[in-house]
Amino acid sequence: IGMGVAVSFAKLLPELGKNGSILRPELFIGKYGVTIIFLLSGLSLKLAELTNAAANLKLNGLIQLMTFGVWPFLVGVPVTKGLEVLAPSLLSKPLLEGLLILTCLPTTINMCIILTSASGGNVATSLCNTVISNMAGIFLTPALLLRFFGKSIELPFFDLVSKLCNKVLLPVAVGQALRATPVKDFYTKHSSFFKRLQEFVLLGIVWNAFCNAFTKSLGLDLGNAITLFTILPLLHIGSLMTFFTFFKSKLLNLSPGEAVAASFCSSHKTLAFGLPLINTIFEGNPNLAAYCAPLMLIHPLQLVLGSLVVPYFKEFTKESQE
Repeated sequence: IGMGVAVSFAKLLPELGKNGSILRPELFIGKYGVTIIFLLSGLSLKLAELTNAAANLKLNGLIQLMTFGVWPFLVGVPVTKGLEVLAPSLLSKPLLEGLLILTCLPTTINMCIILTSASGGNVATSLCNTVISNMAGIFLTPALLLRFFGKSIELPFFDLVSKLCNKVLLPVAVGQALRATPVKDFYTKHSSFFKRLQEFVLLGIVWNAFCNAFTKSLGLDLGNAITLFTILPLLHIGSLMTFFTFFKSKLLNLSPGEAVAASFCSSHKTLAFGLPLINTIFEGNPNLAAYCAPLMLIHPLQLVLGSLVVPYFKEFTKESQE
């Protein structure tokens, strides 16, 4: 219900919730709200849980393999080549290239952690792998784009690392430090309130994302828009459930919480990292808007679709605990 209200309100008054509006959602939701999420994640996690998650090299390696191996080579290339050969009129070549660029990006940070937490998954696994993915993406995403597009790429490495540290690692570290104070007991006593607060921030992010999507012109005609709105949800929900089937298999011997966290981390693609990256690499390219369009559209879609499977994943993790 909350998702429906958020999307409907965004459609009704998109100017109110877009970045730069009078309400400044990019500040109060995108900055402060997300900082609260990571601070609460640090506050709720035992140090042993974080170290155990970081030490699980097999799981971490598999998640990164899905993100930077399976997505571009087993999803991006076959889908774009297939559409180009079998249905060349469905999408223009720049939009097909935008789809391929999308598959080369790392995972999103805040969404994976919020959805993993809401599903009863292993937040430590999600936190570790979103950080690993975005750090690795600084090198691997340009390398993949060089492989596919042959462009020589230079990125502001230290600026990207600084943003990642300030956005994620600093609030998590503050949360860990607060565990040694009475704040930990206050958090435990009012855990249901803080859980609601996380859900409220999630709805705010969805509202802001859809407001931005509704107000930005991506240069799409109706046919291309319909095609993307058909392909992108199928790609996201298909990858999410395929990865979930893989990670929950008995052969891997993962806990249900780890399987849920791995599924979210492997299936999401980041807007916060991806958009600046695409603008940096393809600056001045006449197809820049088309390259950004798939990412701009999938961002709000994966928020909604991820939220829709939360009850199913929550039931899965709950059953395993009984």
